Amino acid sequence: MTTTEKAPVPTLRLSQYTEGDGDARRAFSSALYEALKATGFVIITDHGIDLDRLHDSYRTVEEFFALPAVEKTRYMVGKDGQRGYTPFGREHAKGNPHPDLKEFWHVGRDEIAPNVWPVEPAAFEAEVAWLYRSLDDAGLTLLEALTQPLELEANYFAKMAEGGNSILRLLHYPPIAEGADPHCVRAAAHEDINLITLLVAASASGLELLDRNGKWQAIDAPQDSIIVDAGDMLARITNGHISATTHRVVNPDGPNQSRYSMPFFLHPRPDAILSCMPQFRDGTEAEDITGAGFLAERLAEIGLK
Repeated sequence: MTTTEKAPVPTLRLSQYTEGDGDARRAFSSALYEALKATGFVIITDHGIDLDRLHDSYRTVEEFFALPAVEKTRYMVGKDGQRGYTPFGREHAKGNPHPDLKEFWHVGRDEIAPNVWPVEPAAFEAEVAWLYRSLDDAGLTLLEALTQPLELEANYFAKMAEGGNSILRLLHYPPIAEGADPHCVRAAAHEDINLITLLVAASASGLELLDRNGKWQAIDAPQDSIIVDAGDMLARITNGHISATTHRVVNPDGPNQSRYSMPFFLHPRPDAILSCMPQFRDGTEAEDITGAGFLAERLAEIGLK
């Protein structure tokens, strides 16, 4: 499908919150909340992440995926794919039997499950671990900014998600092979599992969201920005007040080249209870469940459990 219309996703400067006065911080919080409520997405600039090192991280990730398949598969560590390498054909969107056209690498918190690291490229562990910490800090800051419009204590999300089971996914979508199954796309329509996702703007276009009117729209984000979207866990604890927006990555309409992206899925701790906030309880809210329990359900639905 060719999409020409661009999604009306707001762009906000994170520095307005981290460096601004009280009025600036409140204005940022309100704008962040309204953007996620309206579209489920927001574009963040001035996020404070070192751009030179970010570019180095991208180059290191590309070097890893350029390795022979036999080398990459040495780092497969279990069916659930929560650490190390996951090859092509393993993951599919919930409810979609056709596998996505991608391979990826997962990094998490060692305290929850030990990471594995490739021997080559030599800089991989240092660069990827740095990026994990940087996106974790930015994500917790964004969640803190949401507490004011949601009428929560400032440390509400910190108590839930500091030290959480967050995952950095390093993604490679290769050029579409001749004769590929026409039902398969780079990432079929889905919602994210977690609280929020921070996606460093990808190396090529293709990301689309499904707007509230049921229309697919392309997301056009500035280079080096971070695209943030709300996940199912945030939707669950707000009883859909902030809903998780369906999105996908379509096959290239122009040059048939690789696409790389690095989403950070910010999760609560495994033992954290996902419970609907009192202000959104109306008798339709989902039952309480632990972060680990909800994640296990969803991993099974997408073929990783």
